[in-house]
Amino acid sequence: MWVNPEEVLMASALWMTERANPYFILQKRKGHGDGGGGLAGLLVGTLDVVLDSSARVAPYRILYQTPDSLVYWTIAHGSSRKEITENWEWLEQNLLQTLSIFENENDITTFVKGKIQGIIAEYNKSHDIREDDDTDKFKEAIAKFHKLFVMPEEEKLVNYYSCSYWKGKVPRQGWLYLSINHLCFYSYLLGKEAKLVIRWADVTQLEKNATLLLPDMVRVSTRCSEHVFSVFLNINETFKLMEQLANIAMRQLLDNKGFEQDRSLERYRALFRLPKDEKLDGHTDCTLWTPFNKMHILGQMFVSTNYICFTSKEETACSLIIPLREVQYMSYYYLLHVSLVLCCVQVSSQQGSVLSCSPQRSALSSEGDSDRQFNLNDSRVPTATQALMTMYRRRSPEEFNPKLAKEFLKEQAWKNHFTEYGQGVCMYRTEKTKELVLQGIPENMRGELWLLFSGAINEMATHPGYYEDLVEKSMGKYNLATEEIERDLHRSLPEHPAFQNEMGIAALRRVLTAYAFRNPNIGYCQAMNIVTSVLLLYAKEEEAFWLLVALCERMLPDYYNTRVVGALVDQGVFEELAHVYVPQLYDCMQALSVISTISLSWFLTLFLSVMPFESAVVVVDCFFYEGIKVIFQLALSVLDANIHQLLSCKDDGEAMTILGRYLDSVTNKDSTLPPIPHLHSLLTDNGEPHPEVDIFKLVRSSYEKFGSIRADVIEQMRFKQRLRVIQAIEDTTKRNVVRTIVTETPFSIDELEELYTLFKAEHLTSCYWGSTSNPMSRHDPSLPYLEQYRMDLEQFKVLFALLFPWACGTHTDDLALRVFRLLDHNADALINFREFICGLSDCLNVQHSVFCVVKKMQTPDYRMYLRLWNQETKAKLENMKDLPKLNQSQFIELCKTLYNMFSEDPSEQELYHATATVTSLLLEMGEVGKLFCSPAHKTDEEDEDERIAVPSRSKQERHQLEDSSPKDTATSCAMLLSDDDTSVSSYSVLSAGSHELQCEDIAEDTVLIRSGAAAAGHHGRRGGLPHSVSID
Repeated sequence: MWVNPEEVLMASALWMTERANPYFILQKRKGHGDGGGGLAGLLVGTLDVVLDSSARVAPYRILYQTPDSLVYWTIAHGSSRKEITENWEWLEQNLLQTLSIFENENDITTFVKGKIQGIIAEYNKSHDIREDDDTDKFKEAIAKFHKLFVMPEEEKLVNYYSCSYWKGKVPRQGWLYLSINHLCFYSYLLGKEAKLVIRWADVTQLEKNATLLLPDMVRVSTRCSEHVFSVFLNINETFKLMEQLANIAMRQLLDNKGFEQDRSLERYRALFRLPKDEKLDGHTDCTLWTPFNKMHILGQMFVSTNYICFTSKEETACSLIIPLREVQYMSYYYLLHVSLVLCCVQVSSQQGSVLSCSPQRSALSSEGDSDRQFNLNDSRVPTATQALMTMYRRRSPEEFNPKLAKEFLKEQAWKNHFTEYGQGVCMYRTEKTKELVLQGIPENMRGELWLLFSGAINEMATHPGYYEDLVEKSMGKYNLATEEIERDLHRSLPEHPAFQNEMGIAALRRVLTAYAFRNPNIGYCQAMNIVTSVLLLYAKEEEAFWLLVALCERMLPDYYNTRVVGALVDQGVFEELAHVYVPQLYDCMQALSVISTISLSWFLTLFLSVMPFESAVVVVDCFFYEGIKVIFQLALSVLDANIHQLLSCKDDGEAMTILGRYLDSVTNKDSTLPPIPHLHSLLTDNGEPHPEVDIFKLVRSSYEKFGSIRADVIEQMRFKQRLRVIQAIEDTTKRNVVRTIVTETPFSIDELEELYTLFKAEHLTSCYWGSTSNPMSRHDPSLPYLEQYRMDLEQFKVLFALLFPWACGTHTDDLALRVFRLLDHNADALINFREFICGLSDCLNVQHSVFCVVKKMQTPDYRMYLRLWNQETKAKLENMKDLPKLNQSQFIELCKTLYNMFSEDPSEQELYHATATVTSLLLEMGEVGKLFCSPAHKTDEEDEDERIAVPSRSKQERHQLEDSSPKDTATSCAMLLSDDDTSVSSYSVLSAGSHELQCEDIAEDTVLIRSGAAAAGHHGRRGGLPHSVSID
């Protein structure tokens, strides 16, 4: 391969010259190939690996040197002798004579460099190769990666790092390559290579540890092995990248969308609650001028497609989100002599203040908007055009009471906050905002602030009319999700008057059905009805829909899918947090299995199903502002408050009763709503009621004791638990598949597990490196276990060549296609694991039968083989099915295929004779079967003549076929099948209705019949055989 000329000062160091002429030198790297330099070669090879030398990927090179010069130029590299020899010969034929014309050495050098650069440019142009941003060093690493680990071009290398791999008790210094789908390591020390390839989808644990001997090390665990890497130059960067790549692999196993989605921006979108399709363009350190305190706040600015966002270095100091749709104008000021740029942004505002925002909610709730009504349900059913709470709020008889006064003060505090910090999506969010949330959001502002803090207001503003269209399309459609929705509608807050009539039920039905059609991967999951009913109490239908979108797709990812993976992940996180923050209680709770029980119900419904309604909505307020960390803090606070009672529990029922009574006693004394009966209290015992617990004191206590839990720590724990949960789900799926199919195949459980792993690995490989079909069409986690992974023809060919006994010769692809079509029962061009295993089992059974023929073919006595065949048949008669019959041309093609399968086999001639014997027997049986099925109106004389003629002709032709060469076999078969309408049943020898064979006295000229018919005798005897006899 030609390369841009690079100067080399020492041409002989670590290289051996193989060819030379006055201008060019061909060299080979010491330590490469056979006899590569002894000990010096071993040391050179080791240095190349440790120092990341390009010689490991290109051990041959050509240097250019003008006479009487000490400076050399590298003009070509080669990974093999053949490649570098081609370049050398081209130089001798095209340049060597031309260079002798020049008189000036500088002119020669300029000419050679220009010629080589011209060749490279022409090659790039003809092969449509474009210059990229990768450095030459990284390009060399990519080439080395593909060569060392035999990876295709589709496998993209992300980065590579120098490190040590602990193989046994000895560290091996080398290079760690991190690609999209694999973790690879390569080391070469003193002539010994060490290679390691791990698929990210197989990683079960990834952790960064520190020990006395190894202060920084990364441990990578799979199901069957554990690998330790250490001595990183930047372990934090390396481990963070490994986490991201493993997380992508887990997403692929979970829903297969990881193959198509870029999830590297998930943290950015989660931080500012932005839509999931928002792309980050860049970020930079900056300061933000805040008008409310006249200060510059240090932080980072993020710029994406539709938003400008800011967050301070201190987590709660200040954050700001500016949608570009709100920007009126933007100006930049460049200060001379300093690297400082001032950016002034003004957004739409009634007061015109800088960085204030338009009153989004005010516009949504104006009079003009309240007149806009849409009735997407049946005209007889009223449609909720406002929050249900405002329509069914029951006021206290008193005109004015202390609770209402406190509620009024809260409203005034929020209005003052809007005046100082702005209102709507562009509001400055500070520590004071958090303090107001902890004091409780006023009832009539709750829906507005939920929309703002969750980010749902952005998606609603950018998708006008989306909800209406979705409801129109989904109404009248029925599927499994709508059936489950109808079943749960009347179980959603039945104690609240808003859901005791058709208006509330119809609104809930529309929102849940619309979301099920928006996201069929989730559809509907229990607990969504409880959360949605609370959203409808404080928000309009469309607003409740977008709040549900934000909840299911961003704030509680994977919580409401079919396997509640997100809830299981957070359950593991909660156990880990409990072990850290309440260690004295952890062992007791684990023994009682209480944590796994309580966490699912608490997290899935955000405490709405276990707390009184007026108290649980305060938890929802804090959740929409700060995210999932609030739920973890509150759950830990509940355990901590009941630690002494829980330690004395003897079983899980007693522990659940204690926690249930405690949560039932949580009250909201500031609520202006009349008390609503709580159904969960009916499940508790009849003992003394627990003393009342104020919800605001409980929330503040959770912040004081467990407020140190940070969002980034939770994400780190989520990643660790996600590996464990998804791999556990995969293991459960494998066990269920094996348990279902083990009785249908001759394979053992261990063999089926290995085959399933291989089947899934081939599916994932095709998803990595391309296939003729869409990966999502071949992996659907919602399907039954046996059908979740499916395989197309290209994948099947790979496994066919690896596993099937007939995968040899020139007709392997044709045979694989025929077997694939046979296994594809529903003709959808995909086969599932059951079909694959059944096909493999049948092929192995046929292989066993063929080799039995090979073993017994050297003796003219076939009785032992027939007995063996009969024994194998008796146990499987109920599983047999009739296959279509073969005509003459099809039978000839079958014979040709059988002969081609054994091409170049060591026992080729013996196999040819065995195949000829089998086909001759099939022909004889076919002839006899045709005889037995002959029309009943034939005369006895014709019938006797045919029966006498058949064996004599078949016997003569059989000997002729056995003695013929393989090339004449097809002709012999054609001669035997003389009639155009001749058909040979593929299952003549294994008829489902056959009875036990009589194999003791079988001669070559006898016909086998069922027991119970006339005894077997010579063909000349008239036995009065029936017209249809099953032949084994």
